[in-house]
Amino acid sequence: MSTTDLSTQHNDPSFSSLWEELNWRGLIQISTDPQALQEALDGEPITYYCGFDPTASSLHLGHLVQLLLLRRLQLAGHHPIGLVGGSTGLIGDPRQTSERILNSRETVAQWVDMLREQVQRFLSFEGANPARMVNNLDWTSQLSAIDFLRDIGKNFRVGTMIKKDIVAKRLNSEEGISYTEFSYQILQGLDFLNLYRQYDCVLQTGGSDQWGNLTSGTDLVRKTEGAAVHAIGTPLITNSDGTKFGKSEGNAIWLDPELTSPYAFYQFWLNTADADVADRLKVFTFRTREEIAELERLTREEPHRREAQRVLAADVNTLVHGEQATQQAVEASAAVFGRGSFEDLDASTLAAVAEALPGATVPGGTQHAVVDLLVATGLSDSKSAARRTLKEGGVSLNNRKVQGEDAVVSPGDLLHGRFALLRRGKKNLAAVTFTD
Repeated sequence: MSTTDLSTQHNDPSFSSLWEELNWRGLIQISTDPQALQEALDGEPITYYCGFDPTASSLHLGHLVQLLLLRRLQLAGHHPIGLVGGSTGLIGDPRQTSERILNSRETVAQWVDMLREQVQRFLSFEGANPARMVNNLDWTSQLSAIDFLRDIGKNFRVGTMIKKDIVAKRLNSEEGISYTEFSYQILQGLDFLNLYRQYDCVLQTGGSDQWGNLTSGTDLVRKTEGAAVHAIGTPLITNSDGTKFGKSEGNAIWLDPELTSPYAFYQFWLNTADADVADRLKVFTFRTREEIAELERLTREEPHRREAQRVLAADVNTLVHGEQATQQAVEASAAVFGRGSFEDLDASTLAAVAEALPGATVPGGTQHAVVDLLVATGLSDSKSAARRTLKEGGVSLNNRKVQGEDAVVSPGDLLHGRFALLRRGKKNLAAVTFTD
């Protein structure tokens, strides 16, 4: 995964303040004292942080809101801290439904390294306000159970803890909640306290569904240090029809290109509904208010062009996967619609295209009749129908028209020695993957 140069981006100069821009972009659903927070963000540089727990080997689309918020605040001159939870990841924050399965220490440690690499690609570690990466295992591993209970736990009231939304839901569920997950908010509060003491960190950001955990930190700092610190809860992103953003048939959209290919990632954004695209541009790109207004106009007046979706897909894909992967995704998308060549695509992009299309897998190293492949891929219902389509000139191989009913696909016709893209008519496309 690669990101664009941080120095090439900027905050929108059309806003009178950073606070105004964050609100316009829809990034603040809830916060501590808004006036004090606005003064802090629009004043001298402050230190802020966001935490990411290694509950999987990759961050996903939901985390991207926080990663880009970290980036926006750094562009405004503030000092970011990216925290990967080596200790909180061993516990896991309470889920809405049931207890998490605890992962091994070795697995969590491996995931910490993987997530750290993902987070730091969105930040700059040079210049006047370089970023810092931390792991909360560094300070929690030094605490004994007695010290944790005496010095930290005594500042938390059970009555307050059980009122937190997720905790309350779990307490009222059949399964209940374990003391392990119940204690998660204390650990997250300890993170804020430690970062305040060590780096004068005064702001934590996170999703609004984490508000109970966020305020555990602000309350702990207030009680132990007598200081007022801040928290921002960003809204959970949903589609205009109310469905959860980033979920497609139960599959998360990952930031790791091995889990969600840059091509599939690009297609996800390209398929954004017209009703959602302006909001997505505000949250997930660094386009200015003027640029987004123009894209909104094009969406209203010329929706068939899908210009806003193309800009959104290219911008976000570039942020996450880099310019080269995005260019490949753009070219692949054009080729799928018959407007480009599959031959210029690299092997990984072509494999992602093949995975996304209906198709068939056949033995390699030999010729295969196009008639048979049309049937195998489902492009034709029968060999007679396939021959009729071939006779009418309605079949192309890798976007090149196939001639003759007896046409074959030879090893030399394959792209990267493995793939052949068959098209019937203009819109029906399928992939054939040849095995070794």
